[in-house]
Amino acid sequence: MRIAVMAPANRVDEHALDAVPAIAAGYGVELVVDPQSWAEGGGHNWAGPDQLRADTFLKYANDPSYDAIWFARGGYGSNRILPLVMPHLEEPARQKTYCGYSDMGFMLGALYAARIGHVAHGPMPVDINRRNGGEACVRRSLGWIAKRDLAGVEPGVIGTGRPAAAFNLSILDALIGTPWLPDLTDHDLLIEEVDELLYRVDRMMFHVAAATQLGHVACFRLGNVALPANPAGQADFGLTPDQIALHWSREMKVRFLGRARIGHDVDNHVVPFGVILSRQ
Repeated sequence: MRIAVMAPANRVDEHALDAVPAIAAGYGVELVVDPQSWAEGGGHNWAGPDQLRADTFLKYANDPSYDAIWFARGGYGSNRILPLVMPHLEEPARQKTYCGYSDMGFMLGALYAARIGHVAHGPMPVDINRRNGGEACVRRSLGWIAKRDLAGVEPGVIGTGRPAAAFNLSILDALIGTPWLPDLTDHDLLIEEVDELLYRVDRMMFHVAAATQLGHVACFRLGNVALPANPAGQADFGLTPDQIALHWSREMKVRFLGRARIGHDVDNHVVPFGVILSRQ
């Protein structure tokens, strides 16, 4: 199995992923890390200008010799390349697995909306550098991509009889009203957030709850909500992330089923989009 690693948004340091190919080899995977992943230029710490990032994605997506694209990292900027890549995806792109999270929600959402490939929210190669569990992070995604191993999948999406999808809240909020937001009718919707003040989390949840495009989700679950290092403005908001989620799920008239093991942390688990998973 061959997996390509490239960066649709921000760059990684040139040697940040050096340990990952050897881990991947243990899964029978040839991991090809494109040098574009540490390219510079285009602004905002992007891995090269928009066109380079788009061209690199298309190079692997349309190449039948690759089985998957594992996004190197998030950051910001993958939304900028959607108009450059989505009209140009060919038949080989429909057979691939795509995995990432955070800003990669733009890529995952657009691909799933177009029913292209097998999409999963999950740890990325750069997570190898997380303390006290980085290797376990990347193994969860490798296990799913290479073996469809359920060990690294978020436990709450297994055995429900329903499909699921997971997003960073800021990305989901930005997708609303665009053609890149997939139809999530009858899906379990999982969200997580990082470095946002709680009033902003509440405001984004208002938008999610009111969005007609999301009016028929089956239920809602909350992943990790990592607050900014500077807690200014948090203490006086008066609601916890769970209370915010419960309030807006009621506004959506869907069940709030509690917490999920996803987020910008070492406990991030895989959520395959649109797959009904049975317990083994």
